[in-house]
Amino acid sequence: MIRYVLMVLVGAASFGILSSFVKLAYRQGYTTPEVAFIQALLGAIVLWSIVFFTNKESRKSKGSRKPKEIGWLLVTGATIGITTFLYYLSVKYIPASIAIVLLMQFSWIGILLEWLLYGKKPLKMELIVTAVVIFGTLMASGIDLNQSNSLSLKGVGFVLLASLIYSIYIILNSKTGKEGNWQNRSAWIMTGSALSILILNFQPIVFSNHLDLHLLKWGLFLSVFGTILPPALFAVGIPKVGVTTSGLLMTVELPVAVLTANLVLGENITFVQIIGILIMIAAIIAMNLKKEKPLNENKEELDSYV
Repeated sequence: MIRYVLMVLVGAASFGILSSFVKLAYRQGYTTPEVAFIQALLGAIVLWSIVFFTNKESRKSKGSRKPKEIGWLLVTGATIGITTFLYYLSVKYIPASIAIVLLMQFSWIGILLEWLLYGKKPLKMELIVTAVVIFGTLMASGIDLNQSNSLSLKGVGFVLLASLIYSIYIILNSKTGKEGNWQNRSAWIMTGSALSILILNFQPIVFSNHLDLHLLKWGLFLSVFGTILPPALFAVGIPKVGVTTSGLLMTVELPVAVLTANLVLGENITFVQIIGILIMIAAIIAMNLKKEKPLNENKEELDSYV
């Protein structure tokens, strides 16, 4: 069991390191569309290669998908692609340690979306936890209320929009294309991700002057830790560990991202920010524990929307 727990932890930690290394790529002159697209493109290529070299019988029995199902997987991929692009765009304007804190707001935004989409009213406990998460966010962000220009509003806006779209991705991902192997499913999702980023940034990507070997190296690094390794580890680890426990383990992404920003980028982290991060993690853990029972009870209802 320990190895499966480690798989989930490593998968979540892999997500946590991405934003800091994206900022390093920016320092070398690469742009957000270039970095986001090369990550998604290489991820899709590697995943489709895995599908191709998978056992033939497995591909026939588990890998084939209906057009409607493929369409939903591409849409799901588009949401994670847009999320990635906006998240990477935000770290151009705000510290990586702040960006991840604001991105984690998807934990309570998802509750509001479930209310709007499915009529599932938030429980009192969920409202309390949401308030605690927001309070922890204010502490963890290090915002100085006496200085209105302490953070770029543009950067904050980009990452909060990314958080909203990420919430949509989680909902779509929970109810689309569950049949078949994870390789095929992930390959279609990453294809949708690459296409969405290309469509949004067609001109800067097609006419880029930075499509060189160094960009490919960045793309390979980011795709391994952002689009290849985590899905593989989660596909094996989560079924063994369980959804709720995995949700708790995946909160490691937040401290890993903040610590990486400190070690790699030299971003300063105050004691107040550390306390805020701990408060957020505690609240998210409480939310995951509380949502376990309602999630199981409403599983059939959620699946019926596909």
